[in-house]
Amino acid sequence: MSRPRHTTEELFKSLSSRLKLFILQRVSDQSAADDILQNVFLKIHSRVDTLRDETKLESWIFQIARHAIADHYRSRFSSHESPEAKEPAEAPHEENVMEKFSAGVRDMIDQLPDHYREALLLTEFEGLSQQELADRLGLSLSGAKSRVQRARQLLKDLLMQCCHIEFDRYGTILDYHPRDCSCCTPSQQA
Repeated sequence: MSRPRHTTEELFKSLSSRLKLFILQRVSDQSAADDILQNVFLKIHSRVDTLRDETKLESWIFQIARHAIADHYRSRFSSHESPEAKEPAEAPHEENVMEKFSAGVRDMIDQLPDHYREALLLTEFEGLSQQELADRLGLSLSGAKSRVQRARQLLKDLLMQCCHIEFDRYGTILDYHPRDCSCCTPSQQA
């Protein structure tokens, strides 16, 4: 296996601003985005010798970023820290809101037509790029992009019909209030 041509420092200089923008489009918290970016470059540095095809370097790096973003959300929603470990006093309320809201959003995603639901789940939850989605579903890249955009718009429309959502200045959901329905609360099935 040949030694990679690029050092981590060179990669940081050439890709950090694009990666940061990529992360900020998916994580609205500036501090979390900085942490994710740092983790991405740590993984690049420690795993660059595992890259087999230098021509796929950039897609490999963005795949690492997608996984880091998914890990961020996974740890945020599934962490069950003790109350002493919570930093701000409002963290339990914020986490509770996000847990309830995310469960309701998942129910809404399940209401989307099959082809839109599949596109959204594969790109937003499984971390596939839109090119990978196109390849998997046998679509053109523009067709895949269109499908993902339509799925996002349908989901947004469902959310806006159902709930009044309050955001902070970074786009993080602070609270939500259902509008005469129960679609933002997880289904209460026994």
